[in-house]
Amino acid sequence: QVILVESGGGSGQAGGSLRLSCAGSGYTYRRAYMAWFRQAPGKEREGVAGANDERDVVYADSVGGRFTVRRDNANNAIDLDMNSLKPEDAAMYYCAARTRHPRWAGSKLLAGEFNHWGQGTQVTVSA
Repeated sequence: QVILVESGGGSGQAGGSLRLSCAGSGYTYRRAYMAWFRQAPGKEREGVAGANDERDVVYADSVGGRFTVRRDNANNAIDLDMNSLKPEDAAMYYCAARTRHPRWAGSKLLAGEFNHWGQGTQVTVSA
């Protein structure tokens, strides 16, 4: 059974930083493409950042230069460092895994390609 558990959400201030972490189990971590998505109320789920063991790293245009995704293969984890937070970064953040194929060739993360999801962690940003 694949399990993804997010942690690190909470409240941040505009211009500040937060770090999210996701620990995975129940699958071969190195053979999965891992990503972070977010969904704000009334909006579609958006791919934020993703990475695999082959350095196929993808960032949404809205977070490029501010967010950094890091894989921790030793702990089957993927972290998201969020810097220069903006109020529009507030959302529920989800960790996702695509275990069917470890590579990612596109420039945009597509939620339908991921077959496992965490429960989400809430991020709020105050102005």
